[in-house]
Amino acid sequence: MNDTYDETRRAFVLGLDGVPWGLLERLVDDGELPNFERLLNEGASGPLRSTVPANTPVAWPSIATGTWPDKHGLYEFMKLDAAYKQSPYSSADIDQPPLWELVSPSVVANVPMTYPTIDPGEDSGIVSGMMTPQIDGAAVNPDSLRSEFNRRLPDYEIDIKWRDYAGRKAEFLRDLENVLDGRRQLMEMLMENEAWRLFFFVYVAPDRLQHLIWDEETLREHYGKLDEILGDVMAYCEERDSNLYVVSDHGFAPIEKVISVNRILADEGLLTVKDSDGTRGALSNIGVNKARVQSALKSVGITDEKLVRSLPKSVVDFFAERIPGSHGLYDVEFDRTDAFLHGLGSVYINDTERFEQGTVPPTAVERTKREVMGVLEAATDPETGDSLLTVHDGDELFPNDPEAPDIVVEAKDGYHVEPKLGERAVEPATDIAAYHRPEGIFFAWGDDVRSGATVEDAEVVDVAPTVLHSLGQEIPEMADGRVLEEMFRSDSEPATTAVQTGRYAKREGAKATETDTETVEDRLRGLGYME
Repeated sequence: MNDTYDETRRAFVLGLDGVPWGLLERLVDDGELPNFERLLNEGASGPLRSTVPANTPVAWPSIATGTWPDKHGLYEFMKLDAAYKQSPYSSADIDQPPLWELVSPSVVANVPMTYPTIDPGEDSGIVSGMMTPQIDGAAVNPDSLRSEFNRRLPDYEIDIKWRDYAGRKAEFLRDLENVLDGRRQLMEMLMENEAWRLFFFVYVAPDRLQHLIWDEETLREHYGKLDEILGDVMAYCEERDSNLYVVSDHGFAPIEKVISVNRILADEGLLTVKDSDGTRGALSNIGVNKARVQSALKSVGITDEKLVRSLPKSVVDFFAERIPGSHGLYDVEFDRTDAFLHGLGSVYINDTERFEQGTVPPTAVERTKREVMGVLEAATDPETGDSLLTVHDGDELFPNDPEAPDIVVEAKDGYHVEPKLGERAVEPATDIAAYHRPEGIFFAWGDDVRSGATVEDAEVVDVAPTVLHSLGQEIPEMADGRVLEEMFRSDSEPATTAVQTGRYAKREGAKATETDTETVEDRLRGLGYME
């Protein structure tokens, strides 16, 4: 690794979770967003292709490391073990070094999948983002920053559970505004640190808003606030001769229906739902099921999220396995199942080498995978006849990791894949307005950037190599992305310097505790990513 680089060069990465290229481009064309218009005219821009599937826990690590999931190691919010038990991924599971571990000093905040943090080094600071269970010593590093954080931002909210606000639009918008203000205050506090070479800050508010509300007036108002934030960041970068990068992890679009992949598999005899005998059957016969339990608890002011938060995980697992209803993988009889969906797009063949109750021997895995792929590719909406899913071979998509999902599915436009095992394969989307799509945004702006340049076929893995090269640093040899050389002015230092690669050590991060795991699972339920 070459440590000779220009220490005066700087990069500011502003992340806007879930901002879609098409919507932003239209609002700019309508004259609604003057600062984004400046980026478009004075800098380089273009759509940014996300990961497959286009989900936050997969895409942000790809942005930060320049690698696809089969190298950085994250495929969903939750990882799955041989006993079919789920636990949240954390920063400790990311195998490749993110930008802020390669560039020093760095200031990093609110980037998803950064909890628990590790000591960022001299003059650096980090505040973890989504998947943070609570503000503690593992969330804010170093100690001096945590002390200042606690003193100046005592009411800081980690996230907002948009699923809890169904039917309460005004209250949701008020609370989302408070979260956005807290993020802005944090950014302004961190901007007081003048020593950085890399500043990486993410706002997740657009993602949360668009999941629950997709109407023109509300979106325009929210994007106007993002434009104001962008204006502040542009002024800050201009004063410090820093290049600015504005990126999103994925796009967004409205949906009308949700898909239960596990129900499709069950209908085709590839997945077996637990029998109605024993405790589960007895409860069902007397009318006890998940929906009725939720209704009874809600009548006395207890949501299922509050219940989950107050009980040990082992107790929650015990009841979820026994109360009839939609509990995702809790409802699956694995010793009679050949394939199942885990999370938001990962389909696994239930093979005997990988899983404790596997049914498919190694010699039959490939044949079973082809059968499952055929079933999913043929799945259609019973009302319209429209195809539901784009289906990918996991071995082709993720060739570097034998433990990757066997199959990956993406919902077609207007649909969303949910982790639950629904009563029907396709159901109306009752409490969700929009969901992720592959096309996010990329902007670059600064002295090194060619005005009006268009980046071609940019992908999330291109961000880290481009930022590193602009700082005069080597690109990790493990990187999958490329340097977006077309964005640089021909006389700029990045344009006149050859791209260099180097070898960086595989990283080891801090480990999360069991208490952290349970708290994160509760947050994921509130965000609609977990049953």
